[in-house]
Amino acid sequence: MDNLERRTVFDTDKIGALLLKLTAPAFLGMAVITLYNVVDTIFIGHYVGPLGIAGLSIVFPVQMLSMGVGQMMGMGGASLISMLHGRKKTNQAEHVLGNALSAVVVFSAIIMAAGLFNIDSLLKLIGATEDILPYARDYLQIILIGMFFQTLAMSLNFLIRAEGNARVPMIGMILGAVANIILDAIFIIPLGMGVAGAALATIIAQLFSVVFFSWYYLSGASFFKIRLKNLSLQWHVLKSIMAIGFSSFARMSANSISVILVNIALGTYGGDMAITAYGILNRITMFAIMPGMVIGQGMQPILGYNYGAGRYRRALKTLKVSILSATAFGILAFIVLYFFPEPVIRIFTTDAEVISITAYAAKRVFLVIYIVGFIMVASTAFQALGQVFQSIVSSMARSVFFLIPAILTLPRFFQLDGIWLAFPITDVLTLFLTLALFIPQVKKLIRAGKKPPVEGSQPQPAATHPG
Repeated sequence: MDNLERRTVFDTDKIGALLLKLTAPAFLGMAVITLYNVVDTIFIGHYVGPLGIAGLSIVFPVQMLSMGVGQMMGMGGASLISMLHGRKKTNQAEHVLGNALSAVVVFSAIIMAAGLFNIDSLLKLIGATEDILPYARDYLQIILIGMFFQTLAMSLNFLIRAEGNARVPMIGMILGAVANIILDAIFIIPLGMGVAGAALATIIAQLFSVVFFSWYYLSGASFFKIRLKNLSLQWHVLKSIMAIGFSSFARMSANSISVILVNIALGTYGGDMAITAYGILNRITMFAIMPGMVIGQGMQPILGYNYGAGRYRRALKTLKVSILSATAFGILAFIVLYFFPEPVIRIFTTDAEVISITAYAAKRVFLVIYIVGFIMVASTAFQALGQVFQSIVSSMARSVFFLIPAILTLPRFFQLDGIWLAFPITDVLTLFLTLALFIPQVKKLIRAGKKPPVEGSQPQPAATHPG
């Protein structure tokens, strides 16, 4: 009955209403995750100063690497658990769960040890100047020591969803975000702990999430159980988890490298305040592109279902509504961030020099942000349509193919402006590549949609696609 009801909803509900229904929870979850980085930056900007924000900007690529590990083990493990769950192989699914959690501990320990071994050299290597170094060091030391909690919280978020429970991950993320805000206010304002206080607040907040997720498993409320015998790492299990989740790790690693190169270039051509400006713009970008990301997530099951069922006209309508919605939000973000950037920037700082530099950069960095929504929706559409190659290429292209080369070349000719302009140029090139991959898929759907459906025919098997 559940499958029939779900099919009826996907078949008969209006696309716009259905998209909203699926997008709203994803938006809440994404907003909560984004708050972790944004809240720290806001408190540091107002109570520590611009160099504090620059320190957070330098450390961010290391945090991205940790998130990449969490996504790799979480998404890879969740995919295997879901498949084994469907085949009623509970013991094997629990073995995957145990191995994924143990691997998170091992990888977190490796990153922590490598980072703490010579932390000053690491920070200088990834772009810290002499003035920024003390702030970055104070923040990174604590982040590294507590990195296990950050990575584990990310992994558990996906692993719990694998058994069909979306409520517990949402509550856990909200709990962590609220704790982060409260602890930031306590550690930074009355206690005056500065960037160290922000790092400590982040780690403790993530610990709260981990404790909540662990309680879910240990209380017996979960379908799958964490058993000691399954925590022993086995290569064939670990290899399967990593094979599925590696693309997520690769994307995060590529993004991490691109942020490092941007920070190094900004330190060379613009100085400390330019790095601060980028730290602020990075946080603003997270919220600006969020609608496109969550619309893509909401679209994926609708598109995948209708494509798999052979309802190609409805699949095309899903694409159309999703693209128009994401583009509309992109246009709104462009209007606000291009024409009125200062009020948004003041959320993070009151420093006049930083506001001026950031507002100038915003008019270049966000020059074509209205096209990013389409790029994200199209990339997600490839997954829903079972086009693995196109999905990987479109998701990796921005950082690997375009942004990194642009950052390495443009500043040599245009100095600081070359760095800011690398972002819109990258977006335009990514758009062209995405269109080249996307248009053939749309043409196939149009051709298929022109064929009249056969009454009483069974739906076609759903396309195989990642996630």
